[in-house]
Amino acid sequence: MAISVSKFLRLTLLMLSLTTALPPSAGAQPVGIPTMGSASGAELSPSLERTLGNAIMEQGRRDPTYIADPSILQYLGDVGRRLAQYAPDTLQQEINVFAVRDPSVNAFALPGGYIGIHSGLIVTAQTEAELASVIAHEIGHVSQRHVARGMTQSSQTGHIMMAALAGALLAALSGSGDLAMGVAAFGQAAAVDRQLGFSRQAEQEADRAGFQMLQKAGYDPAGMAAMFKRLMEGSRLNQGPGNVYASTHPLSVQRMGDIENRIGSTVVSNPRQDPEFWYVRAALRVIQARGGMALQTAVQTLTSDASAKEGVEQSAAWYGLAYAAWQRKDYPAAHEALEQARGEGVYDNATLDSLAINLAHAESRLDEAASLASEAWKAWPNHQGIALAYVQVLQQQGNDQQAIEFLRERSAQWPQVPRFQQLLAQSLERLGQPIASRKAMADYYVMVGALPTAVEQLQQARNRSSDFYEQSQLDVQIRTLRERLESERLLLERFRS
Repeated sequence: MAISVSKFLRLTLLMLSLTTALPPSAGAQPVGIPTMGSASGAELSPSLERTLGNAIMEQGRRDPTYIADPSILQYLGDVGRRLAQYAPDTLQQEINVFAVRDPSVNAFALPGGYIGIHSGLIVTAQTEAELASVIAHEIGHVSQRHVARGMTQSSQTGHIMMAALAGALLAALSGSGDLAMGVAAFGQAAAVDRQLGFSRQAEQEADRAGFQMLQKAGYDPAGMAAMFKRLMEGSRLNQGPGNVYASTHPLSVQRMGDIENRIGSTVVSNPRQDPEFWYVRAALRVIQARGGMALQTAVQTLTSDASAKEGVEQSAAWYGLAYAAWQRKDYPAAHEALEQARGEGVYDNATLDSLAINLAHAESRLDEAASLASEAWKAWPNHQGIALAYVQVLQQQGNDQQAIEFLRERSAQWPQVPRFQQLLAQSLERLGQPIASRKAMADYYVMVGALPTAVEQLQQARNRSSDFYEQSQLDVQIRTLRERLESERLLLERFRS
């Protein structure tokens, strides 16, 4: 399988290599569903697992391969949460699904319920059910705590890996280290692959749990079999001719048979198919191409689809062309393609409106952008992309007080979205409210897992305040965060020796 050279994906590989399509290596320990001993998931508690995941994501969000587009993040997050509510076992971690820019067909899980999907997998998927089947499979691994168990297998390699990881995280928690660099300096990816490969039983259990979630969430379960075939083919293409797995692949043949047997003669009436899937897929085709020949090929594919497809798929292809033109600052072409995507108003939706706002903003037509954003927000009050575009236009116009009021409402609506706190801090600072600004930035850093930086922000706020009661409140917050840092440090120390 092709491995990205980016820091984030190197870190992901070194950490877990939880690959949907690939089998475990010969040296993998069997990871099954029965209760494990004291050296398994019981050692890596849910609290520590979340600590690991937050620390990895705190670094990963800075990597250029991390896709921060709010519409894409919200869509993937919604799919993940919809599936997770039907998990066969009680989930001890909140599921957070995100995308990374990588054309290979792959997905992976991190500790703490984080699930990464390669852009190439989404672009390859031909239906939303195919994409959902992969996310469901990964949630199956999370629900069975395969990640935690794989990281604490009782072998020398596993203990060395955990010790090195704990050391890097301890440095990150103290604010004195770079997690990604620390982990990248440790070991070889091959050793971690061998240590964390999942067993036949674990993969089949994740398949079965995923199948159940897929069906109960209203997706066509046949999408799992269809996507499995694509993953098998993708692994062969990415492996190269020298890998025995590319020609034999016995494990996936067995798993495929198990899935097909479960599908049987099942007929799903009116399976779920969110039109947003097609727009997200089109945007990711452009995002993963970036430029050069890859972008030309992406535009050619979208142009072909715009001519050959019908309905929402055709609209999404035009949207992809508009998105590509917007990125290369060819605004007339972007407007023209966006109008085609709307299909004389038939396909008006939040994603198209969001791009229209961004286009007007990019062309410095701020009054028009504000008007478009205001109308779009009335039409789509649950779309984060619209909300963020609206705020950025308000800030650009200098309407920071209006932006603050709007952001506080959105922070209550979506308390887990860090970007709202970051934008709130910016407007508060411009209006001469430095203490409130630093409080908001502290909230932002807590949400992204950068606890030392959050403490610094609160300390700065405390130093600027002359109000006794406000100082006392800040002291409590600072003490609470420091206690949390100490608690996490003690958890990690157990794995360092």
